[in-house]
Amino acid sequence: MSKFIFKEEIEESSAETAPKKERFWRILVVDDDESVHQITRLVLSDAHIEGRKLDIVSAYSSAEAKQVLSNDDSFCMAFVDVVMETDHAGLELVEWIRKEKRNQAIRLILRTGQAGTAPEAKVIKEFDINDYKEKTDFTAGKMTTSVYAGIRAYRDIMTIQRSLDAFKQLILSTHDLLRINQFKPFGSAALNHLLTLMDVESSALYIARSQREIDHENTNLIIACTGKYVVESDCLETSDIDDSVKSLIKKAFDEKKHFYENQCFVGYYETSSTASSVLYIEFEDDAEHFRSNLAELFATNVALILESLTKQHELERTQKELLCIVGEAIERKSQKASAHVKRVAEICALVATKLGLEDKLVAAIKIAAPLHDIGKVAIPNNILQKPDQLNEQEWQLMKSHTVVGSDLLERSKEKVSRIGARMAKYHHENWDGTGYPDGLKGENIPLEARIMAIADVFDSLGTKRVYQKQWDNKDILQFLQEQRGKKFQPEIVDIFIKHFDEFTQIKEKIPDTKPEN
Repeated sequence: MSKFIFKEEIEESSAETAPKKERFWRILVVDDDESVHQITRLVLSDAHIEGRKLDIVSAYSSAEAKQVLSNDDSFCMAFVDVVMETDHAGLELVEWIRKEKRNQAIRLILRTGQAGTAPEAKVIKEFDINDYKEKTDFTAGKMTTSVYAGIRAYRDIMTIQRSLDAFKQLILSTHDLLRINQFKPFGSAALNHLLTLMDVESSALYIARSQREIDHENTNLIIACTGKYVVESDCLETSDIDDSVKSLIKKAFDEKKHFYENQCFVGYYETSSTASSVLYIEFEDDAEHFRSNLAELFATNVALILESLTKQHELERTQKELLCIVGEAIERKSQKASAHVKRVAEICALVATKLGLEDKLVAAIKIAAPLHDIGKVAIPNNILQKPDQLNEQEWQLMKSHTVVGSDLLERSKEKVSRIGARMAKYHHENWDGTGYPDGLKGENIPLEARIMAIADVFDSLGTKRVYQKQWDNKDILQFLQEQRGKKFQPEIVDIFIKHFDEFTQIKEKIPDTKPEN
C-alpha cells in the first residue's frame, strides 16, 4: 500500500516542561464598604472548591464593576450590594449584566444592609438574580454555602454551554471536512476541529490507521499527529512516539474497542472490512471537560471520510499510472523518449498553474495529458519510426492520429476524457490557423490544446528522436520566441520565456530510460 501521509509541523520547544497553570474560580465583590470586602476575603480565604482555589476581585461601585466586567467574562459569580452610588445602583448593575452584557452564566447574589429599599419578594420577581441576602443575616457559613452552590451552578451551566457549542462545532466541522478531498488539508482540518470541539488542553493527538493488505500483511501508519512527540517515521512501530502510547494504540487495534483513562482517550473505529483507525488524545490538565461522546461522533465521521479519501486516492493513483503506462506504450511504439508523457503532463500542469487556472482544471489537464498521442495506435510502425521525411500519403495518414485519438476518448462522458479528447485532436493546431486537423485559429483552439501544443514541442525538441537530433536549450528558447504568435499563443510563450528554468528542471527531474528491446 502506498503511504499517503501528512503531519502537522511541530515547532521546536524547550526540553523543560512548563509548569501547569493554576486555575481559579473568580468571584467579583461589588460593595462600597471596605469592611465587606475584608470579611468576604477572610471567610473564603481557605476555600478549595472542585479542585480550584478562589480569586476574589473587588469593585467599590457599580461603575467600577461595569468597567471590570466589560473586558472580563471569566467571573463565575458576583456579590452585589444594592445601595452604592445611588439607592438602586446594584439593581441597575444586574440589569446591565443580564441585558446589555448578555451574561447569563454568572451567578448573581444580591446582598443589602437596607432591605427596605429593595424588598426581597419584589427584587426576586423583577430582577434576574440567583439569591438575595441581608447582610445582618449573612453568616460565614451561609456565605460559604452560597459560594459552593453558585460555583456548582455556574459549572453546570458552562458544561451545558460547552456541549451545545461543541455540538454546533461538530456539525460545522463535519461539513467542512466533507468538502476536503486531499489528505494534508484533511489532516490539518481534522485535528484543528477536534481540539476546538473538545475545548481541552491536549499535549498529544494522533490518528493511526491499520490496513490489511491482499497478502494478509498489516500496515500500521501514523496518518496525522500533533503534540509533544516528534514523529520521524510514518510507521507506527518505528516512530518516535512514546512506547506507552504505542502500546495503547496497539491495544485498541487488537481489542477492537475504545477506552477512556484519566489522562487520555483512545478510540477505535472500524471503517471497512480490511481497515480501521485509532484516535489517541492525551490531556494536559482539563480532562474534566472532555466529552468522549462528542469525540466518538466526530472521530467516527473523520475515520469514514478518511477511508473514503484513501480509496479515492488509491483509485485515482491507479488510474493515473495506467494512463501514463498507455501513453508511454504509444511513445515507445513511435520510438520517442520513454518519459515524454510524464514530462509533458508536468509541463502542462505548470503552464496551467502559471495561467491562473483553477486547481481542478490543472489536475484534469495533468491527468489527460499522457493520452494526447493515443491516436497513434492506428498508425503503422513503419511510418511512426521512419527516419526520413514522410511522403504526402504517409503524412496524411500520420495527421489522422489526432482525429483517431479524439474519437477514442470522446466515447467516455468523463470530464478528464473530454479534456483529453480536445488535447488529442487539436494539439497540432497553430495560433495563426495554419495547423491541423481543422485549421482553427487563436482562441478558437481549446486552451488545453494550446497548452499541450507548446509543451509537446518543448519536450520533443529537447530529446533525441529517430528523425531529429536533440536541441540545446538556447536553440529551443530561440525557436519559441520565433513562433510567438505563429505556432503558439503569445501569452503562453511569454510564460515559457519568463520561467524557462522551471520548465527545463522538469526534464532534469524526469529523465528518460532506455527502452527494452
